[in-house]
Amino acid sequence: MAETLSVPRRFNGPLESGQGGYCSALLAELVDGTAEVTLRSPVPLDTALEVARDEDGVVRLLDGETLVAEAVPVDLNVEVPEAVSPPEARAARERYLGSSEDMFSRCFVCGSARDDALGVFAGTVDGRDAVASTWTPPEWTTGDSGGVADEFLWAVMDCPTYFAVYTDGDLPVSFLGQMAARIDSPVRVGEEHVVMAWPISAEGRKRQAGAAVVSGDGEVRAVARALMIEPREAPGT
Repeated sequence: MAETLSVPRRFNGPLESGQGGYCSALLAELVDGTAEVTLRSPVPLDTALEVARDEDGVVRLLDGETLVAEAVPVDLNVEVPEAVSPPEARAARERYLGSSEDMFSRCFVCGSARDDALGVFAGTVDGRDAVASTWTPPEWTTGDSGGVADEFLWAVMDCPTYFAVYTDGDLPVSFLGQMAARIDSPVRVGEEHVVMAWPISAEGRKRQAGAAVVSGDGEVRAVARALMIEPREAPGT
């Protein structure tokens, strides 16, 4: 029987497809060591997706003949700037620019139109080229190790990277294209943390950002690098 994985419907980003960071983490867990995941097409929900493993360590996710995502081993080197403090992150949260009416309004991480979202609402940090939000992981995010499961850490680091590269108020449609993450130490449920993100580079339709989950006393618990890609304009537009 073929190896499969499925993304439960509750863990959506756009309403009809999986949240990018969450889905990336599920595939990354099948790679030895730190992994970088490239999303090739929207991840369908509540669907058995085939896992294909190559001899060189690459793991691919397939929906029939469609390549959904692929993961490769990677060395992740991300320079994390000075940690945003909880008071700074609480103030930044009040500047969250997400809409309650756009295609991400019901994202399970940052959806402001959703009562059961994880509630990571990253806004601009005063005097910093960064965005941040406080986050207290709920009990249901607990993984087998007793800390927050990796897929939820990837998920909460995904959404803020979008707001980190569009801090001028212009929020074009852009999707996660690639993400790598590393969990350095356990993140405990019920404790307030800071999720922060910052821009790294921009070229054409592509924008890269870093992200981190930081403890209340400033210790980096997890770090990520994400690539956002704006879709090409349709011909004639």
